[in-house]
Amino acid sequence: MKISYNKLWKLLIDKKMKQSELRKAANIAPNTLTRLYKDQDVKLDVLYRICMVLGADIGDIMEFLPEDEQEGESEQQTLD
Repeated sequence: MKISYNKLWKLLIDKKMKQSELRKAANIAPNTLTRLYKDQDVKLDVLYRICMVLGADIGDIMEFLPEDEQEGESEQQTLD
């Protein structure tokens, strides 16, 4: 499974909030914002602070997506 924060970016657009405003309001380090932008994992306390600032639930800002089919096929081949 891979992480997607697309819901977060859409929510920011809906709330007319810039990423820099979120970063300051939630006290997020610039490199953590980069990790979010790259759909990499971040600590749960960061996600909690984002939810508090936006008045959202965790499912409103992120989701887990299945891996690409090609990656699954290559993993299957190594198991055989």
